[in-house]
Amino acid sequence: MRIRHATLLLATAALVACSASQSDDKYVVDVRWTSYGIPHVLADDWGSLGYGFAYATAVDGICVFAKELATANGTLSADFGASDENFVSDVFHRSILTEERLAHHRATIPAEALTYNKGFVAGYNRYLRDYAGRMPASCNGQEWVRPLADGDLDRMMVAFGIRYGLGYFKDAIAIAAPLSDTVEKVALDGDMLPGLGSNAIAVGGNLTASGRGLLLGNPHYPWHGPSRFHIVHVTIPGVVDAMGARLIAGNFIGIGFNKDVAWTHTVSTAARFTLFELELNPDNPMQYRYDNEYRDIEAVSVSIPGAGEDGGVRDHKVYMTHFGPILASEQLAWTNEKAYAIRDAIVDNNTTVPTYFALQKAQSVAEVEAAIRRQGTYFVNTIAADRDGNAFYGDLSSTPNLDAGTIGKCRRTVEGVPSRAVILDGADPACDWRVDARSAVPGNLPPDDMPRATSREYFTNSNDSYWLSNPDRPLEGYSPVIGNERAPRSLRTRAGLTFVDEALSNGDKLVPEDLQQILFSHRHFSAELFLDEVLGVCEQAGDGIAASCEVLAGWDRRADIDSRGVHIWTEFWEQARRIPKLYAEPFDVSDPVKTPRGLALENIEVRNAVIAALTGAQKKLTDAGLALDARWGDVQFAERNGSRIGIPGAVGGHGSFSYIVTQFMDGKGYTPILHGNSYIQVIGWDEEGNLDARGLLTYSQSPEPDSAHYDDQTWLYSRGEFLDFPFTEQEIQADPELKVVTLRE
Repeated sequence: MRIRHATLLLATAALVACSASQSDDKYVVDVRWTSYGIPHVLADDWGSLGYGFAYATAVDGICVFAKELATANGTLSADFGASDENFVSDVFHRSILTEERLAHHRATIPAEALTYNKGFVAGYNRYLRDYAGRMPASCNGQEWVRPLADGDLDRMMVAFGIRYGLGYFKDAIAIAAPLSDTVEKVALDGDMLPGLGSNAIAVGGNLTASGRGLLLGNPHYPWHGPSRFHIVHVTIPGVVDAMGARLIAGNFIGIGFNKDVAWTHTVSTAARFTLFELELNPDNPMQYRYDNEYRDIEAVSVSIPGAGEDGGVRDHKVYMTHFGPILASEQLAWTNEKAYAIRDAIVDNNTTVPTYFALQKAQSVAEVEAAIRRQGTYFVNTIAADRDGNAFYGDLSSTPNLDAGTIGKCRRTVEGVPSRAVILDGADPACDWRVDARSAVPGNLPPDDMPRATSREYFTNSNDSYWLSNPDRPLEGYSPVIGNERAPRSLRTRAGLTFVDEALSNGDKLVPEDLQQILFSHRHFSAELFLDEVLGVCEQAGDGIAASCEVLAGWDRRADIDSRGVHIWTEFWEQARRIPKLYAEPFDVSDPVKTPRGLALENIEVRNAVIAALTGAQKKLTDAGLALDARWGDVQFAERNGSRIGIPGAVGGHGSFSYIVTQFMDGKGYTPILHGNSYIQVIGWDEEGNLDARGLLTYSQSPEPDSAHYDDQTWLYSRGEFLDFPFTEQEIQADPELKVVTLRE
């Protein structure tokens, strides 16, 4: 493995591999770990591959996986105590993840995946036997680390899918009750996927030096918990050979590459759910009208172990309609006249497993598109590039099948509920999601009606809608339920588009280092656009902000660990961007990448608000004991075994393409990293078609402090270094830290 940045040539190591064909064991697999703890799972059949995949998962992530299993099984109260949070989670998962729903999920799983899952269960349980009494300290000897059972993987898969749909409202679902007069306020703000985001750039052969494809994958996911990534490589010779990242509590590669094609995902703007306003029967408020009949609201009883008195069972009811569960909040009260139900587009989507098994075997972007047309990508866009020089963008995620006319006719407005949370008339069948035979998921938009394109130019996405995936060929004419068109883009989207355009502006074709530089330059786009104007205000503001202005004047306008002034701008811009009529030139649909632009500082109210924002930022930082000229790496850091590792990057909403989020605590400073840059891959091919795969896992492979791979990649990320991923047999065998474990059962 070579470290990108200071390219090192490493010595070779011998590999002795086994062959399943020479054994009578049911499962035979080699797990080969290379530098930085990356497992390469080599098997001759799907069952053995799953066996090794699970074992490698458990080596790094047993404690995280085991807790996620407890979450999906609804045993948090019994395992971790009967807190309100655990009780709500248990109620939610036990009421939604019914055996009927899980059977529906299993119905479409291909035979190879069923075999793989059985092997996964066996391999996970093998790890529990091998490491009994010597697991990581965070879960060693704990009763909640239990063997996997048949069906657990299905439960965990569906649980992940609904985490960012129905799961967003789990509190409101759990507390819903008829005529409840004590309903807590449940957040219904506009950010329906907190802690998630991503960047992606796919470049086609017309714009690359090799004439082949080039891809940057840069998901922004939590640095802790079950949604953190883990790098893995899976191989069945002649069948599948793919590498990339999977969620540490998952069982297949989600973002990755093979010798022919690379793909990544970004969180899409499409809706995952709608709410339905229910007209209740005046003679029986446990019924709601649908067309010309009344339907019963079903009270579903769930029993939560460990949540009752003295650790016993606590029974609870959740209320269901044919749309889905009823929810209740301060804004959406359950009265004698009305109630509100939520319908989720993902909960009954059973196409994810076949989608991703097809993805990892794809040989072109055309086959990537064919894979995701199965509609199993849940809540994300897909961006891809291939060895032949094609680039692809598509939002074929799980999305309600609604058009603008239906939404306009059927929409209901409720005070305090943001416009993104669409509420429809639940009494009129014409307001329900349409079923279209072209969709694999009933009620979801069919792929033919969703945005997608293939090109030899480029596509990029940074969590805005599909509209400007390429400004030269905007995608338009789609249902508003997918996202907006001809509307302002975020500063991070504008940054990505600007940086790609700059890289192409000198006429040179792109190489992998160009995409690395776009991300690892850590440019702060809002500062590039507006800092000079703010410094002009400084000259007229007096001595109150002079210290901040002096630091900002010397700032390099990047969020490198050695940059000074990032925290001043961060706290300033968090306030300044909300100033009414802030921009001198508003958004112009004919110039969407460069507008809005300029600050309306001739407006005295805006000018005073800018000064106030800078004054407030300075006070906030000094009250927390932070030096105004502090290095960014001394302010923003990850804590690892007593060391603070400076972390580059900044808030995406402030125009940082290199996205990192912490939380400022008044009087204390910044927390360790919450989410942001996580798994990073830059995948290309040389002129001969040989794979060039490089990347990084920012927080390292293991979340366990006693692991050798708890912080090794985090230090690399801090220093701006990339890894060459060992993919071929020659590269794997040449790794100086190669360790091979042969598993048989």
